[in-house]
Amino acid sequence: MDEAQLRILTPAVTSVLVRRGADFATAEDAVQDALVEAVRVWPDDPPRDAKGWLVTVAWRKFLDVTRAETARRDREVRVESEPEPGPAAAGDDTLQLYFLCAHPSLTPAAAVALTLRAVGGLTTRQIAQAYLVPEATMAQRISRAKRTVSGVRFTRHGDVATVLRVLYLVFNEGYGGNIDLAAEAIRLTRRLAAQTHHEEVAGLLALMLLHHARRPARHEPDGRLVPLAEQDRGRWDTRLIAEGVDVLQAALARDRLGEYQAQAAIAALHADARTAEETDWVQIVEWYDELVRLTGSPVARLNRAVAVGEADGPRAGLSALAELDPTLPRHTAVAAYLHERDGDPVTAARLYAEAARSAASLPEREHLTRQAARLNTQLHR
Repeated sequence: MDEAQLRILTPAVTSVLVRRGADFATAEDAVQDALVEAVRVWPDDPPRDAKGWLVTVAWRKFLDVTRAETARRDREVRVESEPEPGPAAAGDDTLQLYFLCAHPSLTPAAAVALTLRAVGGLTTRQIAQAYLVPEATMAQRISRAKRTVSGVRFTRHGDVATVLRVLYLVFNEGYGGNIDLAAEAIRLTRRLAAQTHHEEVAGLLALMLLHHARRPARHEPDGRLVPLAEQDRGRWDTRLIAEGVDVLQAALARDRLGEYQAQAAIAALHADARTAEETDWVQIVEWYDELVRLTGSPVARLNRAVAVGEADGPRAGLSALAELDPTLPRHTAVAAYLHERDGDPVTAARLYAEAARSAASLPEREHLTRQAARLNTQLHR
């Protein structure tokens, strides 16, 4: 039975796991792991009942993941949800696992995906969203990574850059909803910063602290998303902001700029503004220019278009946006915002509604829907 035939069984096996009590995303991941095991084992020892074999192995994989997740959460309960300032004390070996999973036999992209899945606790769907690729593509990438390292002794460590990328993505996932993940990413980055003077480690730590400082103001008590410009800045954690700025300044003084330092500098400029109107958008555009130069990231280019719209006016922002791929996530939402600022509420309302349909999270979808409704109400008065 080849891989194509195996995948025909995937929906049925996933359905069995869900009926047994597994959540759909974890069930899918467990079935993917079982498929990898089948490709390895079946050529020499084919089962009599392919579906039954897959169900048994996938359920075992699901239980392993559930136990690991429970153990991880128990460990996180032992640390405070909000990270304390200063160097992190020695503790568990999670950071060591990050380095081991970032194995030299893997490409950086594969190592990041595998580490996020195996150690970071993210689902395949969450990782796919972070990488802006279809879930099926990411499932295949993780499966290939597992096959690559299945017979490898984990005695050689990966590089710092790969581990930083993993920590960055884990923090982003936590920042979007799971505070335990965000706090854990900060804790591990503190440990890494205590072990090395790498300027990008410091840059990432500063970035995390500056973003985490704004977390209390990002949502209303009912869960509604609050845009940066509308946040109550009195709720920002000034202690974390001060620490983040200090860490960033020390990193920038080494004059070896990297992408995390550039992102942290942008976050620091936002944190420095007492009101949204006082934000130094001209400097922010300059830092986005540096970030685009360093990474070529389409997400950085998208955010730069927003900053250009604030610094030079919405027409300039729309012009910068026109140079980007319209299928880029959040592209439509940015276009809606810039059209509204440009005095075109009809187009803005239509684009807000369109963006809401493809939003990656429920809070974001509800926010964009409210924006569309607000403009439509104004238009029909």
